[in-house]
Amino acid sequence: MDLWFRSVRICWWRVLLLMSVFQDYLSSMLDCPPTCSCSQTEIYCNKSDNGRFFPLLALQDGNGTGVDIADLFKNITSIHLENWTGLQTLRDVDMELYTGLQRLTIMNCNLRVIQPRAFAQNPHLRYINLSKNPLTTLSWQLFQHLQLSELRLDGVVFDCGCSIRWIQLWQEKGEAGLHTQQLYCMNGASKIRLNNMHINSCDLPEISVSHSSVLVTEGENVTVSCNGSRLPLPEVDWTVGDLHSINTHLSNVYWPDIHSINLTLFNISRDDNNFQLTCIAENLVGMTNSSIQLNVQFPPVILRLAEPEKRHDTCIEFTVRGYPYPKLRWFHKQTEIKENDFIWTDKDTYQDYLEGCLLFKNPTHLNNGNYTLEASNHLGTVTKTVYGHFLNDEAEIGGIPEDETGRPEEDTFGVTIAVGLAGFACVLLLVLFVLINKYGRRSKFGMKGESAQLAGQGREAQKAAPLAFQNQPIRTSSGVFVLSITLVLTPTSLPSSATLELVHHNVTCHKC
Repeated sequence: MDLWFRSVRICWWRVLLLMSVFQDYLSSMLDCPPTCSCSQTEIYCNKSDNGRFFPLLALQDGNGTGVDIADLFKNITSIHLENWTGLQTLRDVDMELYTGLQRLTIMNCNLRVIQPRAFAQNPHLRYINLSKNPLTTLSWQLFQHLQLSELRLDGVVFDCGCSIRWIQLWQEKGEAGLHTQQLYCMNGASKIRLNNMHINSCDLPEISVSHSSVLVTEGENVTVSCNGSRLPLPEVDWTVGDLHSINTHLSNVYWPDIHSINLTLFNISRDDNNFQLTCIAENLVGMTNSSIQLNVQFPPVILRLAEPEKRHDTCIEFTVRGYPYPKLRWFHKQTEIKENDFIWTDKDTYQDYLEGCLLFKNPTHLNNGNYTLEASNHLGTVTKTVYGHFLNDEAEIGGIPEDETGRPEEDTFGVTIAVGLAGFACVLLLVLFVLINKYGRRSKFGMKGESAQLAGQGREAQKAAPLAFQNQPIRTSSGVFVLSITLVLTPTSLPSSATLELVHHNVTCHKC
């Protein structure tokens, strides 16, 4: 036994050693840049380097393994670059392999341009540090899909203008930690604090829509409009990527500061009910949006009506779809059900769905039959029927076996025991009868003297009566009185229909 545990322990040590070696092997498959130190989750480069491109881990030559290189890049969660003086442009493709990246620092690296989609493949970025770079402008669109907790811009001196107005607004709102930083911009030849910058005709877009909500019937057409205003003139559009209905856009510009766009929906589908039609207006300063609730009316349809199912209470489950929400009615054998404490409807709503149960408390055979669900609104009515079987009729009138009607098994067992005891008593009485009849004529103890005389007298009495009991006290040699009881039967003198009755006599024996 000890040898077995020792071998298992040695085997586990080998497994752990192999895993460690394999892990090191995987990390060594990607070459780290010469001026950087790398781990499985981090690339850290703080030595001076005049490389022009963002550091990319290189696949070593001769490694023809089946390992997915994309997974190795995805494991990188932090990249720190410092003093890379040759890095002037962060391209769209530089970051796209690091899809699991959460922290990015590019500090004091002579970075001047960041292309618009540089962070498009990095949705997990929460911290970005661009401090001490000669950036002159920066677009909010780089960060619109990110949930930044902190954006560091210390030591960056921008050109004062509308393109960095969004930074000023973020600083005023305290977003991404910008309110804790001293930021500056160049206003001509002078350097001013960013919160003192004043730019005319540079505001966040305003937006207005023609409706707050629209109510249409399935199959109809509808047109809604959206206006975006302010300067710079915003780009305006509707987001309809998930819309099922056919749609067209018509754009109009009313100079100098209004951009309008109309959206027309054709043959509207019920699948677009509760859809949010969102209009977006964007300019250099930022983005605003507004939505219209699309409500599509359509007649009800019963999607599901199930047979009764035993739960806490018995349930006939249903799913109905319709808008406006349909009114539900239940019928049993063509008679409308009036809800009470024993039968009622429990339902919930989700979007344009009604889901729930017709519930029964302790149903009986009287509840058997067809159940019809009727759903109706002002656009139409629909019905569906299901058969509900709860109990057999015999269960109520006692026509099925007792063990199925709820008789406890203990009652049956008790009856069996009683019958057995009665039978045993009958057999015992019969045996006693035979023994008395067989041995009652003579004494097994060889009686003499007075006892024999009494026995002789008993024989004479036998002849006098066909059936008689003789009981005489007999004194034995030991001084004890014995009452001898003899049942005498004379078969020839008894009628065939004679009834014998056995009389039980209590005998008390004691010393003289």
